[in-house]
Amino acid sequence: MQHVSLIERLLRGVALILVVVFFMFPIVWIVLMSFQTNETILRVPPSFIFEPTISNYKALITGKLETSAASLEINFLRNLGNSVLLSVGSVALALLLGVPAAYAFARHKFKGSEDIAFTLLSFRFAPPLLVLLPLSLYFQKIGLADTYIGLIWVYQLICLPLILWIVRGYFEDISPDIENAYRIAGHSWFSTFRKIALPLAGPGIAAAGLLAFIFAWNNFIFALVLASADKQPVTVGALAFVTASGIQYGQIAAAIVLSIAPTLALALYAQRYLVEGLSLGAVKG
Repeated sequence: MQHVSLIERLLRGVALILVVVFFMFPIVWIVLMSFQTNETILRVPPSFIFEPTISNYKALITGKLETSAASLEINFLRNLGNSVLLSVGSVALALLLGVPAAYAFARHKFKGSEDIAFTLLSFRFAPPLLVLLPLSLYFQKIGLADTYIGLIWVYQLICLPLILWIVRGYFEDISPDIENAYRIAGHSWFSTFRKIALPLAGPGIAAAGLLAFIFAWNNFIFALVLASADKQPVTVGALAFVTASGIQYGQIAAAIVLSIAPTLALALYAQRYLVEGLSLGAVKG
């Protein structure tokens, strides 16, 4: 039995190592590419042995991209700042609107409530191209075209349905008796929502906010059409590395590393809330 148990643990360890290598290899390879020149990246066969260089990161920070044909100006740091502004702003707006709405849908059932909730959810899985043209024309008429406010409003359309439906489930898992007991003590509805419901659903709200932030950060098509170069995020700004003299793979890899750093840092910081929030309500006593 001990021999079988040892073999079983060994097989599990090997399987775990293979899974980690499978998922981590692309990330490791991108990091290695960010310290290589185009010539080193494109050599055949590829090799892990190379002379590292920080020229790719230097080009992103200084804003000057040197190619074999010419020197180009890039605004990667501005694009990175735009991504932070658009993602944080849209998630904050979506939380401000979505959390009270989720609580209302969870606690107050009325005729047509499910239809309204499903309509809001449909904004999440509707193709972006379906609304791009109407949005573009509408924004031009009201003066929101190529503005941060307009982009944040569009981005929150990505975040709001996600937050609404996830947080709604967490509020439904909270026993109404706790809130009723607090209300009987003479407290208002808003006080009950702020002091009882929000703290209990806090991990779920944090998890929904983090997932919404990632979706907003990765958005491409809305900013490509609705924003000019000085307001575009990193997902669109990466197109600057596709030049007439070729694709700058090293700069693209460095840009990927720098662009995923904020979301990775946020995920690591909030992983406790993410795990707790995603498992909230999974076991009911």
